[in-house]
Amino acid sequence: MTEHPARHEDGTYEIRIRGHLDARWVTTLGVSELTHDTDGTTVLRSNAVDQPALHGLLQRIRDLSLPLLSVVRIDPDQPTL
Repeated sequence: MTEHPARHEDGTYEIRIRGHLDARWVTTLGVSELTHDTDGTTVLRSNAVDQPALHGLLQRIRDLSLPLLSVVRIDPDQPTL
């Protein structure tokens, strides 16, 4: 019998986009938070999404031709620095 890794159906994701997006993108993309980093990127935070919702968000980013740099799942048990 093959064991499957634990499935993470929901969680918080940080999605990094090249460039600085303005605040209206929070509503347009349906994310909970948008912050700018000094390196010229925007970090979008999406809370408690399931996998289909995450894929839908990534498709919207692709369809808008926003340059995706990374997608990271944030472990809720990981301490923040």
